[in-house]
Amino acid sequence: MIKTGIDANAFAVLKEKIQLIETDESAIYLVGPIRLPVQLFDETVVFQWYCWLNCEEVTEDYERIIEKLSAANLAEFQQSSVLVYGDFENSEDALIRMHSICHTGDIFGSKRCDCGYQLKQSMKMIMEHGSGALFYLANHEGRGIGLFSKAMAYVLQENGYDTVDANESLGFVDDARDYSDAIRVLKRLRTNPVTLLTNNPKKLTALEESGLAVSGRKSLWGDISNYNANYLQTKIDRSGHLKEDTTCPND
Repeated sequence: MIKTGIDANAFAVLKEKIQLIETDESAIYLVGPIRLPVQLFDETVVFQWYCWLNCEEVTEDYERIIEKLSAANLAEFQQSSVLVYGDFENSEDALIRMHSICHTGDIFGSKRCDCGYQLKQSMKMIMEHGSGALFYLANHEGRGIGLFSKAMAYVLQENGYDTVDANESLGFVDDARDYSDAIRVLKRLRTNPVTLLTNNPKKLTALEESGLAVSGRKSLWGDISNYNANYLQTKIDRSGHLKEDTTCPND
């Protein structure tokens, strides 16, 4: 027998943890904060975790939205989330990392890229700063081309293509990522200035053009090896990534 409908007691708990963020044509449903202790290097650090879901229906009837989820297998579709540390809403300045999911680097520890290093290092920098948030963007695999296409791009890279040529040879642009939903969630969680952890000026531009107060940028280089040296150099030479330690967008 298939169970339908959400338990009333469960919904009473959940409705206090769900927020609606309206977009031009749809909605983002944000659930959290949820206490999440994380093993970070040699210590346990407690973050606050949020997750969001895009939905065409715009309503504050959250019970209706939750009940509809049982008819869809959300495990087949990845949802993005954000880890928040410290008094993120009210602190004078906070570090932000817009981290694109990397199945091979984040999960398997691949040395073909520096994504796994950047993930852990940014969490460490946020913790040491005292306030910040790491946005984990699930639809950004392979700079927006998806995991299967990324695997095909890897085949091409093993045959002499660099990362840009591999993506473009498959019919994609070099970088198809969009940050608009993450920025909407960020605006809901914080209005004070942020410092962005990135080497990618496109991320900085996306935040500035959204009207967010951006106080600066910190670079995030490291974990360079024989396996990823060409990959990192291509980021600089062809994708415009910046390697200097610190820049201020207003300089």
